[in-house]
Amino acid sequence: MALLSSSLTRFCCLRTNRINNGLYSPYLPCQYRLYSTSQVRRGLGRYVQIVNSKYESFLKTRFPRFFLLYHTFVEGIKLLFRDGKEVRRIKVNMHSDKLQFKDLPYRDMEKLRQFRRDLGKALPLLVISIPPFANYLVFLLMYFFPRQLLIPHFWTPRQQLEFRGVSHSVRVQQHQPVLSGLQNLKVCEGVLQKRLQDLCVKVQNGATPQVSEILAVKKLFSGPPLGIKRMSSEQMRLVSPLLFLTPRLPSFLMSRRLQRHGSQLLHLDRALSRMGVQKPERGRVRQACFLRGLYSSSLNVHKCREWMSRWITCKKPSKDSEVSLLLHSIVFLSANYRH
Repeated sequence: MALLSSSLTRFCCLRTNRINNGLYSPYLPCQYRLYSTSQVRRGLGRYVQIVNSKYESFLKTRFPRFFLLYHTFVEGIKLLFRDGKEVRRIKVNMHSDKLQFKDLPYRDMEKLRQFRRDLGKALPLLVISIPPFANYLVFLLMYFFPRQLLIPHFWTPRQQLEFRGVSHSVRVQQHQPVLSGLQNLKVCEGVLQKRLQDLCVKVQNGATPQVSEILAVKKLFSGPPLGIKRMSSEQMRLVSPLLFLTPRLPSFLMSRRLQRHGSQLLHLDRALSRMGVQKPERGRVRQACFLRGLYSSSLNVHKCREWMSRWITCKKPSKDSEVSLLLHSIVFLSANYRH
């Protein structure tokens, strides 16, 4: 009986050690010991790293252009997932603290807005890359149509600078049509129509209007004929490219998109005003200027902050009903800015 009890005790200890140590027991001979799950994972991780390193070295040596695309794609995926984690944190905080988009700090608001736009554009490309070997098709698309199909996460630094210039040139082409559309409007109040025409003429002549001159006509942008819900479809098609939105949509969809993006821009302005124009980092300030119509890549940070201060001063009194004024000010304040 004592022998049986000793055997049971030894067996229970063996079972306990096997459970606690991941199928590893000191009672087993060395040749029968098994690795733990964590050891297997670490081994597989090192093996994958070695294979990736050799593959990247091969591509870099034999196919340098393709390696650049491959490296940009891999790093872009990492950045996208990092942004996804950041957005998840923001949404958890919004839910726990019962916050709305307009209540967020400027950095969180900017991150959430940009991620939504980026994800909408990147999702089709990510879906295409899921099947085996389909990433090679993605690389071809990246090579031939980078600006049209990719988001900045998947652009090289050179492409980011080049494509930003192309996007801005497309936006600049809309300045004159937008001003002409404003001049051709029929306004009931003769004084307001005269002020609006003088404002447009001043911009067309190469000058930048004063903040007071823009605010003098803000009444026209809160109701007919220029309110965000009262604009003609022709004017909406002229304004949409200022925010890099397609004008090739039905009028009701264009109106909804302009209202949504304009409201987000208005909330960003208010959050930036609360934080202070001097607080954002250099990259954020340049991005903020570019979003509002100014080509900031060639400007120093001081000039960018100076321009943003003027923009915030002009938009500080704006109400939710004056989103249209915000959109048209992309032309008023940035068309002739001299640096």
